[in-house]
Amino acid sequence: MITIRPETKGNTLVIEASNKLTTKDYEEFFIPKLNQFIGQFGKIRVVFYLNDSFDGWELGAMWDDAKMGLKYKNNFERIALVGGPRWMIWITKLSSLFIQAELKVFGSASLEEAISWTKQ
Repeated sequence: MITIRPETKGNTLVIEASNKLTTKDYEEFFIPKLNQFIGQFGKIRVVFYLNDSFDGWELGAMWDDAKMGLKYKNNFERIALVGGPRWMIWITKLSSLFIQAELKVFGSASLEEAISWTKQ
């Protein structure tokens, strides 16, 4: 499940991911929200907070995530990844090769720090 957190303001989108992300989460919620933000601001900043219940992606959702990253690779200024399993660090580092944005990983207890860094 993907939800928009109340810290979202201006061109900074703060999302929280929980449980297993599905194709429906991406296609009916996240991608339209991303299109809205990019349409409004052009370049955006994103905080991805993977809470303690986060359990990865369904295969279709993983594909949607990869397509989205390539489509919008020039529309991100900063991306913060907060929490999640250790393997997410490697995926994030791999993703940074394809996205033109500053990217930083934070521990699960550092959500406020990640939001501050992203908004700088």
